[in-house]
This record gives sequence, C-alpha cells and structure tokens, in this order.
Amino acid sequence: MTDPRQTARAIDALRRGWPIRIGALALLPIETADAVRLAAFDPAGNAPVLLSAGRAVTLKLANQREAAAPDAPVLVDRAPWIDFAAATALADPQLDLATPLKGPFRAIHVDHSEDAAAALRLARIAGLLPAFFALPGGAGDVSIGPADIDAHEEAARLTIAARARLPVAHAEDAEIVAFRTPESPGEHIALLIGEPNGQAPLVRLHSECLTGDALGSLKCDCGPQLDAAIRAIEASGWGILLYLRQEGRGIGLVNKLRAYALQDQGFDTVDANTRLGFAIDARDFGVAARMLKLLGQDEIRLLTNNPAKVAGLQQAGIRVVERVAHALPPNRHNERYLATKRDRTGHQL
Repeated sequence: MTDPRQTARAIDALRRGWPIRIGALALLPIETADAVRLAAFDPAGNAPVLLSAGRAVTLKLANQREAAAPDAPVLVDRAPWIDFAAATALADPQLDLATPLKGPFRAIHVDHSEDAAAALRLARIAGLLPAFFALPGGAGDVSIGPADIDAHEEAARLTIAARARLPVAHAEDAEIVAFRTPESPGEHIALLIGEPNGQAPLVRLHSECLTGDALGSLKCDCGPQLDAAIRAIEASGWGILLYLRQEGRGIGLVNKLRAYALQDQGFDTVDANTRLGFAIDARDFGVAARMLKLLGQDEIRLLTNNPAKVAGLQQAGIRVVERVAHALPPNRHNERYLATKRDRTGHQL
C-alpha cells in the first residue's frame, strides 16, 4: 500500500538538499545540495550522476548503448573532474553556453532502473531538476519505495476546504471555492460565475501562470486567456473557471523560467522542456475532473483549444458536450509559442 505522507517527507528532504533513499539507491539532489553535503554523502567520490534521457541526448550520450533507450534513466560515470560544480552544469542545460563541459562522458549500466526512474519522477513532482548523485546501498534521511511516488497528489483525496462570495472584474456575481489534498502544499481554485440555469456550464481549465496572470508576460497568452475566459463565462450566464496550481504545464515556476532561458537560446517550448528532463505537458486533468464532481457537475461545455483537456476530463468521467474555441490574437513575442502549440502539441487554434 502506498503512503503519500512518506512521499511528502521525501519531497521536503529533496527541497532541503538532504539525501533520500528510494529502494536500493541513496540519492543526493544536485539542485539543492552543495559540495559539503556531497563530501559527506560520498566521501570516496565515486557516486555516478543520475540524469534523465532528455538531458542525456543534450550531452550527446544517446549513441552509447547504456543511454540509448528513450525515457530510461541514465547514469554518468564519475570521472575525476566531475565535482559538485561540474555536476551542476551537467544537470542544468540552461548553463551549457556559459559552462563548456569537459567530457567525454560515459554512460554506465543502471543496476536499479526502477528505483532510478522513481527518483527522476520524484524530482519532477518536487519541481526540481531530475538529477542526482546516486549510491547503491547508501543511506538517506528519508526512505521510500518506488511505488509510493505516484501517490503524491491523489485526485480522489481532493476536498473542498473553503468557499466565499468573491466579486471580480468582469464577473461581480461570483463565488470562489478552494480545494486541497493533505499531501499537496498548493490549493486549486474554482470560480463559480452566475447561477445554475439547467444547462451544462461553460468551463475553463486554466493552469497557473504567475508570469502571464500577474505580471502581464507577453511570452505566452495566459493572462489574456484568463481575462477572456471570465468574460466569456459571464456572458454565457453560468459557468466555472478552474484555476489549477500546475505552473508551467506542471513543471513549476523555476523550471518554466529555465525553459524560457532555453527558448532565448533558440529552442521552442517543447524542446526546452525535454532538454530539462521534463514531459512536454505534465499536468493532471484528473484533478480538474474531481473538482467538477465535487461541485456537482459531470456534464460541461469546455472552453479550450486543447484536445488533451477534453480527453483527460472524459477519461475521468466528465462528459464534454461541446468544445468551445478560445483563441486570442498573437503578439510578436508569443507568435512562435502559439505556433508550437498548434504544430507540436495539437492545439486547434
């Protein structure tokens, strides 16, 4: 039986830069640890570096047999020059232009592949770069089994925490509802606009975007989409905006900014995510389905250009009776971003 509490403890340890143990592997997170902690974790200086397949491709390791399998964890042999600073450069592709890597790097066999894959998965859930020093049989401050990691935020455990009337710009007749699970530090939000009228509500799934929603970023269309969605739901007479705490398509704010830095180097949003070791889209629309069910809505009209949202909701038991297009004009800063969504992720703009 999985234990989400243990997963939460492991994530807390990773964020503090403490070593953890998953199955047979002791792991020190490269992003949050330091050279002193590395010396204590691996005094012999033998621990190889665990990376994602996406990062291995960037390092030109994919032509090596031990790194050739797509999506498989990759271990990089600990060459004498791989100290903590070199490992940090190995982990983070946004540093590639500023930090020429020595190499050559050699991929070695992963003896505990299930544990290694679970470690990369846990780092992604924690919002950290999927990169570790790894020691078979070593010790960690928290121990966890690989199967526990999928239980980090279970949609079934989502509950309504609080609700209140909240008039907002463009929709004065609105109510805000907060949802949370015991394991997740963030709360998801629903904004109910208007009153039920016997029709399927117009629903918008909006993933958190601090840069677009709060700062007016022109690199994406999130801020204008949020504003237009509230206007459209108000005009429809009745609907729900779901505000999901899944920043950067689920990779977190810091990693989204790393992806922005890679985009400035010429990569599109899809390639930037994969080079960092993340999925193209890591969002969980099962959470949105659970929110709708808790609000008593299992049949909706969905305001979206993304077929994956329709499929994700329907798979989780929400009937989408209509997809309503939600497109806004591009600007010179987000033209390529919108074209990538259309051409590489299937958005119907």
